[in-house]
Amino acid sequence: MVKLVRAVVLVVVVVVVVIVMAVVVVVVVVKVVGVVEVVVVVVVVVVVVVVVVVVVVVLVVVVVVVVVVLVVVVLVVVVVVVGLH
Repeated sequence: MVKLVRAVVLVVVVVVVVIVMAVVVVVVVVKVVGVVEVVVVVVVVVVVVVVVVVVVVVLVVVVVVVVVVLVVVVLVVVVVVVGLH
């Protein structure tokens, strides 16, 4: 469980760093090029961030489902073994 929490925290930190980097890139691009290009960059960054967040959520859900399935399997095995003895 501690590893799961650490993994989630790490993913959140990575997502925040990616968002901050995206904001910095947008600010730099605004100063270098025009507004139309910036709108394109912002749309691309938003799409990338959304994809990253969706992937992270899916991974977390998969991990939680795997943990729940493992716990259920262990409980069933324990109940069967105790029931046989």
